[in-house]
Amino acid sequence: MESIWTKTCSIPPRDALPGDMETEIAVIGAGMAGVLIAAALERAGRRVLVLEAQRISGGQTCRTTAKITAQHGMFAQRLIFTQGEDRARQYVSANLSAVRRFGELIRAEGIDCDYRESTAYVYGSAEKQLRLEAQAQARLGLPASYIPNPQLPDPALGAVGVEQQAQFHPLKFLCAISRSLTIYEHSPVQRVEDNVIITARGRVRAEKIVFACHYPFVNFPGLYFARMHQERSYVLALENAAVPEGMWVGAGEGGFSFRSWNGLLLLGGKAHRTGENVSGGKYAALRAKAEEWFPHSREVAHWSAQDCMTADGLPYIGRYAESRPDWYVATGFQKWGMSSSMVSAVLLRDLLRGKPNPYARVFDPGRLSWKAASGIVSEGWQAAKGLGKNLFQIPSTQAAELTPGHGGIVFLRGKKAGVFRNEKGEIHAVKLRCPHLGCQVEWNPDECSWDCPCHGSRFDHRGGLISGPAQERLGPGAN
Repeated sequence: MESIWTKTCSIPPRDALPGDMETEIAVIGAGMAGVLIAAALERAGRRVLVLEAQRISGGQTCRTTAKITAQHGMFAQRLIFTQGEDRARQYVSANLSAVRRFGELIRAEGIDCDYRESTAYVYGSAEKQLRLEAQAQARLGLPASYIPNPQLPDPALGAVGVEQQAQFHPLKFLCAISRSLTIYEHSPVQRVEDNVIITARGRVRAEKIVFACHYPFVNFPGLYFARMHQERSYVLALENAAVPEGMWVGAGEGGFSFRSWNGLLLLGGKAHRTGENVSGGKYAALRAKAEEWFPHSREVAHWSAQDCMTADGLPYIGRYAESRPDWYVATGFQKWGMSSSMVSAVLLRDLLRGKPNPYARVFDPGRLSWKAASGIVSEGWQAAKGLGKNLFQIPSTQAAELTPGHGGIVFLRGKKAGVFRNEKGEIHAVKLRCPHLGCQVEWNPDECSWDCPCHGSRFDHRGGLISGPAQERLGPGAN
């Protein structure tokens, strides 16, 4: 399912890694974060090489709604409570600086990427909480104000608005910013040993290594699999729909998002933890809302996105682990990948040059807090459930009973397997054990994919790897 970004911009292909190489800094991942980090380091005079498993922007960047904003939903009160006001203010300052940096870079380099300033809003019906949130955001340095009775298709009593934020076409921007960079596509990393990156096409020896691949695939050290989970959300692009001014995000669970691009309305929502959509119906629910709110609209594209969620609501940007002084990481951007990518570029550029950065402590991957500790317990319980299902869940259906065009966990030739039956009635069977850490994958009927509820790896109906942290495909089932 193509997003409107991939439908309207094609980034020229790059060669795969030609063999063994050496470089000063290697960046793993050529999405928004990886490209911005590499560009910032190159401008600082560093020799940089980028390795991408698929295509530039082929991961989550081409699925974003591309809001460049320091207003991250209903975040300010929570952040003040969990992090303290000083640290919360630093978080806001870093993201405001990132928003400004996008505009400065785009203007300085004359990048044609549909960039325009816009007001960001979080809306809802809890008027008192919204007023308190507006006050908290203003205390932290955002130009925030409370707006009563916003005119939206989704009824709301109020909203918090923050001016001087922005939106753009992410792939047009990346196409321009990546031109001067050394990027090797179709060169997936298999493993990293000290200062050597190992791929099927050769080895790259680097003085420093940056993991900017959405979700870190090296489990030890770092333990990122125990400190994050992934969530999916869904988007429709509609024409002939009334487009509200600004960028809107609903407060709390079940909220919707709205923004415009080139006369289209992007309607998003229906988020869930990856691997927990066995019943499906997410696109259908969005389409029902589109019919209710915009009865004369027409869908021109639909797609889904995946986000890494940390326990304390802050990204991990900095040194990968104390025992790996030459490794760095940028991950856990929640649903705010654009500003977080720019924060990563500036912060990691400074750290890799040995220059102090005022925001390093806020985003430090090694930070400890009660919220992070409770998150480790929660993620551990989720992994235990996934492992238990793999061992003890008994299917109630035979493969032959699956309706064509559907998938599920069934018995096939007397063995438990994941099976998709295509429209011709042909069977595609996979093993249910995720190759990352062994949790049982679940069928996602909205995406026709096998998704891991523990750590968010995804596989197509034949078992081919879509996204990590797994690095291998699912094995064939019921052999």
